[in-house]
Amino acid sequence: MKRVRSTHQNSPLRCIALIACFFAASSLAWAQDQDAQTQQILDSIQNGERVQIQLPDPEEQLPLDDLRKFTEVFSRIKAAYVEEVSDRKLLESAIKGMLSDLDPHSTYLAPKDYEELEESTSGEFGGLGIEVGMENGFVKVIAPIDDTPAQQAGVLAGDLIIKLGEKPVKGLSLEEAVKLMRGKPGTVLTLTIMRDGESGPIEIDVTRAIIKVTSIKSRMIENGYGYVRITQFQAETGRQFRQALSALEEQHGSELDGLIIDVRNNPGGILQAAVETTDALLDEGLIVYTEGRVQSSRLRFSAKAGDIMEGTPIVVLINGGSASASEILAGALQDHGRAVIMGTQSFGKGSVQTVIPLDETHAIKMTTARYYTPEGRSIQATGIKPDIVVRPAELTELDGRPFFTEADLSGHLRGDNEDGDRDEQVPDTETRSSAAERDYQLRSALNLLKGMNILNRREQGKRQ
Repeated sequence: MKRVRSTHQNSPLRCIALIACFFAASSLAWAQDQDAQTQQILDSIQNGERVQIQLPDPEEQLPLDDLRKFTEVFSRIKAAYVEEVSDRKLLESAIKGMLSDLDPHSTYLAPKDYEELEESTSGEFGGLGIEVGMENGFVKVIAPIDDTPAQQAGVLAGDLIIKLGEKPVKGLSLEEAVKLMRGKPGTVLTLTIMRDGESGPIEIDVTRAIIKVTSIKSRMIENGYGYVRITQFQAETGRQFRQALSALEEQHGSELDGLIIDVRNNPGGILQAAVETTDALLDEGLIVYTEGRVQSSRLRFSAKAGDIMEGTPIVVLINGGSASASEILAGALQDHGRAVIMGTQSFGKGSVQTVIPLDETHAIKMTTARYYTPEGRSIQATGIKPDIVVRPAELTELDGRPFFTEADLSGHLRGDNEDGDRDEQVPDTETRSSAAERDYQLRSALNLLKGMNILNRREQGKRQ
C-alpha cells in the first residue's frame, strides 16, 4: 500500500487570517491552492491509499487573539477618532509601523519616497545634505555630506536633532523628519541640536539647496603622495576611483610613493560601488559576504586579479561617520593587510537593505542580511576598529624660528660636509597652511606613509 504524505503548511493559514482582516480579493488564489490539496487527498482515499496529514504547528501560526486585537483597534479608530480616517490611510500606517518597528533602516516606500531613493543614489537631490538615522526617537546625524549647506553650517556627525524649525522630532518617523528637512532651495531651516560636550541645545540655521554630491575628490598633498576623498558610494564611484588614481600617477610622472583614502563621514551608499573600489586595490581574495535567512540574501564578492597600485602603501582614514559601504572597504583592506586603517572607530552599520517592489509605485525597503568582512567579522553595531587610533586635534606651532646649533658657535670644529648639508631653515608658509597641516589625522597618515616609504627604500637598497 502506497503512503501519501500531504503536508498542510502554515503559510495558507497565515494568509487566510490576514486576508480576513485586509484583502478579501486575494482569497481566490488561496482557495484554489486548498482545492488542489483537498482533491489530492480525496483521490488517494478513493484509490485505497493510506493518507497521512500533518497539521500545522500551533506555535507557528498567527495568534488569533492578536488579530482580534488589531481589528478591534482598527474599528475603534474608525468609529471614535476625532477626524474621519479612511481605511487606506489606516492600513498604510499599519504597514509603516510594522516595518519601522523592526529596525531604523526598514521602511515603507510610497511613490515620493521611491523618487527620493533614486535621487540619493544618483548623486543629486534637494535638501540640507546630511545622512540621518533614528536614535531613541530623535534624528541622529550619521554624517554631513561634503560641500553641502549642513556641513558648511557646522552640523557634525553624531549630532542629535531634537527640533526641525518649531516642530519637535520626538514622535516623528524618519520619513516624516526627512520630508521636513527637504524643501524649496533658498529657504532656511533651524536645527535644534544636542551635541556631546555642550551644556544645552544649540541652534544651527541651514539654507536648503540642490545637493549635488561629487563622489570622488583627489589631489597631490605632497610630491609622490596622493589623496583620494570618497564622499559617498554611488553607481559610478568604482570607475571614478580608478580614473582618479590614474590622474594622480600621471601628475606625479610615475607610481605614487603612498596613497591616503579618506572615507571619514562617508555614510555609505551602493554595495557594488564599494566592492568595485576595493577590487581595484586587491589582487585576489574575498571582499565581503552577506548572510540572511533567504538564499538570495547570501552573497559573496571576491576580487579579480590586478592591484592597480601594485603594492603602494595605503592608509585609510575612518571615523564615527564612516558607515556601511565605507566599512566594507576599510574592513576588506584591513583583513587583507593591504592598508593601515587610521582614525577612530566607524559607525557600525553592517546590515543590507533590499528594496522589494509591491507594485509599480510602492515598495518596502527591508533589512535582509548582515555584512561580514573577509575574516568573518560582523560590522553591525561594532564597526571597524582602526589599527592606529588618531583622534581629531588642533595643532598650533609653538616656535617656528630656527634652532641655535653647533654650527652657530664661534670657532666650532668644522664638519666634513658642513656647507652642502646645512639648509637654511626658512618656514614654508604654503606647507604650513596646507590641508595636511590643518588636519591632524591627515597629517598623521602622511607621516606614517613617509615612514613606510623610507623603510621600503632601505629594504630595497639592502637587497640590491
